[in-house]
Amino acid sequence: MRKIGYIRVSSTNQNPSRQFQQLNEIGMDIIFEEKVSGATKNREQLQKMLQDLQEGDIIYVTDLTRITRSTQDL
Repeated sequence: MRKIGYIRVSSTNQNPSRQFQQLNEIGMDIIFEEKVSGATKNREQLQKMLQDLQEGDIIYVTDLTRITRSTQDL
């Protein structure tokens, strides 16, 4: 079982450090970081993370809006 973090900020001038801090306090095995709008469906790091998932892995985000804008997309 791995703890996998996903961090997303909407633009390059936003700072993801708060998200990193929160996830690192829990102790992630790996963190995927993205700088792209949540409305964008083409998110390279999200796809990479999903392809890398193994049975038993747990995905952590600091807020549900970091991984999706709509629960229907989950």
